[in-house]
Amino acid sequence: MSIDHIKIVGVLGAGTMGNGIAHVFARSGFQVILRDVEERFLDRALETITKNLDREIKKGKVAEADKPRILGRLQLVTDPAQLAGADFVVEAISERLDLKLTALKEADKLLRPEVILASNTSSISITQLAAATSRPDRFLGMHFMNPVPMMVLVEVIRGLQTSEATFATTMALCEKLEKKPVAVNDSPGFVSNRVLMPMINEAAFCVMEGVATPEAVDAVMKMGMNHPMGPLELADLIGLDVCLDILEVLYTGFGDSKYRPCPLLRKMVAAGWLGRKSGRGFYTYAA
Repeated sequence: MSIDHIKIVGVLGAGTMGNGIAHVFARSGFQVILRDVEERFLDRALETITKNLDREIKKGKVAEADKPRILGRLQLVTDPAQLAGADFVVEAISERLDLKLTALKEADKLLRPEVILASNTSSISITQLAAATSRPDRFLGMHFMNPVPMMVLVEVIRGLQTSEATFATTMALCEKLEKKPVAVNDSPGFVSNRVLMPMINEAAFCVMEGVATPEAVDAVMKMGMNHPMGPLELADLIGLDVCLDILEVLYTGFGDSKYRPCPLLRKMVAAGWLGRKSGRGFYTYAA
């Protein structure tokens, strides 16, 4: 399917990444079907999208008059059958292989044969996900960065089976969203998380081993390496559970001990200290 035929975009999952992806598609003029399993997740997503639009209006990035039009392009649904009319679908659910396979197989059965199916996975094999569908040549990775409305990068990941037409259409679609697509081949963690997660993991080891406090680790990376955010602040923003999931994929995929998740990170996730979303991670956050 060419980009000119893409008018309705389906987004699977209304969490942090899903609502951000729905936001940018709606802002760029696409009709969006945002699907999740419960109304409360959709309600929370709409609240987040509205707040983010208000923030963009204050910064002059979106006109006040456009807000109702953008929100009007969103269709929030719990019934998966309503995805059947979509011309392009992005899956953005939790970073767990079993959940993604279930959601993708369900969507695959509903969509027209020519529709491209993309996954926003941050580490899982695109080739493996594609093989579970009836359209492996029309499947690829479309890895947006968090927060989606602000960050311009999209890793566009080709699986072994991805056709050149599918890849070209998705690259052009990213440009239409005013994003900067970067071509990446399928490998655990792709580029972004293969480089980022070992840094976050080492930062956690520094804290666990008493080398420095989280504040000190982040200060070194911000002031010494000119990072806008320290690795532990960033880990809290991403979600420590998500970081752990990605590290597990890297560790399993490469079989290399350098990707072994820090025991402190495992312990914090087990305690429910997931970062900003839970109110506590390496730092404590006000409710």
